[in-house]
Amino acid sequence: MTKEIKDKLPVQQILVPDYILKISRILTKISPFLASRFAARLFLTPFRYKLPEREREMFEHSEITKEHVPSINREIVVYNYGENEKKVLLVHGWSGRGTQLSKIALDLRKNGYSTVSFDAPAHGEAPGKISMMPFFIKSIHYLEEKYGPFEAVIGHSLGGMSSLRAIKDGLQTQKLVIIGTANSVTKITKDFAENMNMNREVAKRMKEYLDSKFGQDMDDYSGAISARDVKVHTLIIHDEQDVDVSVKDAYEIHDSLENCQILVTNGLGHRRILGNPEVINKITTFITAQSL
Repeated sequence: MTKEIKDKLPVQQILVPDYILKISRILTKISPFLASRFAARLFLTPFRYKLPEREREMFEHSEITKEHVPSINREIVVYNYGENEKKVLLVHGWSGRGTQLSKIALDLRKNGYSTVSFDAPAHGEAPGKISMMPFFIKSIHYLEEKYGPFEAVIGHSLGGMSSLRAIKDGLQTQKLVIIGTANSVTKITKDFAENMNMNREVAKRMKEYLDSKFGQDMDDYSGAISARDVKVHTLIIHDEQDVDVSVKDAYEIHDSLENCQILVTNGLGHRRILGNPEVINKITTFITAQSL
């Protein structure tokens, strides 16, 4: 499959085996209730992949430790990359890993910053089968306490939404960069169900089940809701052709932020945007610039 074709497919359609999609389609026809439970299990299960060659340099030159996060009773794998005192926290997206933002980390290192990143529970090298957004948020707070303070935080996709929420909940940083970040959790569940060959009734039931399972409305974690309480200088980056997260989400989050600028690219999709030289230069310039 070429890069051009991959950019036009949501990540679920790339990583999910065909037999899973067939089961999803059959269950949707037989029982929306069973389909919603199956969907919820899939929704909380990240798909792992081998370390890409483009991430190997960061992987091999990082100080890597496996650490326990007491607040969630889960283990994460932490990557300390570089030896500079000024630190930036990198937060990967769903089914990503701590080296996913390696090209950005390399450029920051050249400009006098170290980075701290992590494999969230059940991602990358971290143990586990199930993960969820609260695990990301608690891990961010753990890393701030142990390795902070962070000059800036950079989050991709779910990592961006988690970073917004973490800052809303008290994470201290000077700047935030979010890339390809979604706004509405409800919309995420609808898109997920559609990508799994399920319908909106299944998506609705799945969202209701997740709300009851975790004892709160998961929409409380939506990007624009968290953004209302985020005052730090923020850079939003999103691509017009992002098939995983609509560019509309970027504008919705932008409208809720008090101190924000936005960069909309064209033709980079949801994943290639992380390695684009112009995007990386924009991020580094934004972080290294002195605040007025």
